[in-house]
Amino acid sequence: MQHATGLHPQNQLTVSDADHDRLTGLARASLDRTPETAEELLSEMDRAVVTEAAAMPAGVVQMGSTVTIRGENGNTQRITLVYPGDADITENRISVLTPMGTALIGATVGQAVCWSGRGGRELSVTVEAVDTPASGPQRS
Repeated sequence: MQHATGLHPQNQLTVSDADHDRLTGLARASLDRTPETAEELLSEMDRAVVTEAAAMPAGVVQMGSTVTIRGENGNTQRITLVYPGDADITENRISVLTPMGTALIGATVGQAVCWSGRGGRELSVTVEAVDTPASGPQRS
């Protein structure tokens, strides 16, 4: 499973060069406000395989992707992974600077991801489908 603390070594994390640069900067800028999540995101970016945006494989969660996830209870939900300024839980727009958002970046269809929730409870979902935005990753 992918954890907010990183994928197991056998799982590869792929991000576009544009997402990598922007997310690394965002994480560094957020170290004072949200140190745990920012450090997790930096860790993910440090170990990521970086590729040109045009060469990103299908089925990889990137910024602006709408992702269908299946929870442990079997329920499915569609969320969109966004930058913090675009987050809106009522519209299922999840910030990459949340534990769930950090765990999802770079995940692939069929992969289970997990993260620590409030109170240290481990949460997980399985990525069922990834719809990449036609205009590329969102920029806010």
